[in-house]
Amino acid sequence: MEAFFHQAVYTVVLRPYVFAFLLVYLFGCSLHLGVKRALAFCIAGYLIAWASEYSSIHNGIPYGPYYYIEETKGKELWVLGVPFMDSLSYVFLAYASYSVALMVTSPATARGKILYLLETKKIRRSLSTRIFAAFFFVYLDIIIDPVALLGDRWFLGRIYGYPEGGVYFGIPISNFIGWLIVGFVMIYALQKIDRLLDGTPDRSGYKYAWRYLIGPGLYLGVMAFNLAVTFSIGEYRLGWTGLFIVLLPALLLFSLMKLKLAADGAGRAVEAHLLDFPKAVLPGSAHSASGPPV
Repeated sequence: MEAFFHQAVYTVVLRPYVFAFLLVYLFGCSLHLGVKRALAFCIAGYLIAWASEYSSIHNGIPYGPYYYIEETKGKELWVLGVPFMDSLSYVFLAYASYSVALMVTSPATARGKILYLLETKKIRRSLSTRIFAAFFFVYLDIIIDPVALLGDRWFLGRIYGYPEGGVYFGIPISNFIGWLIVGFVMIYALQKIDRLLDGTPDRSGYKYAWRYLIGPGLYLGVMAFNLAVTFSIGEYRLGWTGLFIVLLPALLLFSLMKLKLAADGAGRAVEAHLLDFPKAVLPGSAHSASGPPV
């Protein structure tokens, strides 16, 4: 037990940025979906991610073959050959991707300076949201994986490698296919958790109109962190490549949000949103929190 405690402490000390992002996830997802959903997905998402990594290092499925370098094994937490923090990071990456996907699939309204998403339960659990989220999940890995592979040049440390390398800065295409599949499964699990907890008392942050922005903010924060590390270690070609790859979808998303805000029919979208989430409080609205727990 003492060894486990020391490894747990060392894991946090060694990877503080991972746990900082995790805290943002717990805060944002709890306000957005509710505390129970946030905690349930933390467990379910971790198990899915761990299983995918365990399978790949032994069978090459779904990411293709790769291996972990056990330099910190015995110092930080590992679970059957997989670093604990690595699988844990999938949880907040998946939720951040899901949040951005909801910006694509949900109607929106601007109340003052606040962007408010008029999501419904149907939109939350839709196939289109799941597909968009899976692709946003892959976009994160396009930025994260190449610089993580160079971990010996920054404070991450050298933790893994691909035996045959890969065409994208040492990363094989199979890795991105695996991320697409795993992202799809993780978002599906989040949607199922959301549905299964329908009707259970849960205190979500419905009175905070800005709750929808925490997930996308987390997404941008992870992107910015990894790009900053990329440039800081002098990998300018990799950094500029990553920037140009994400620039087009970012501009398209920005344009889409402007079109949504300019579109008619917001009244019907507001009604549909409040029908599913009667406790929601829209900024600048006379509507106040009421109704049963959601």
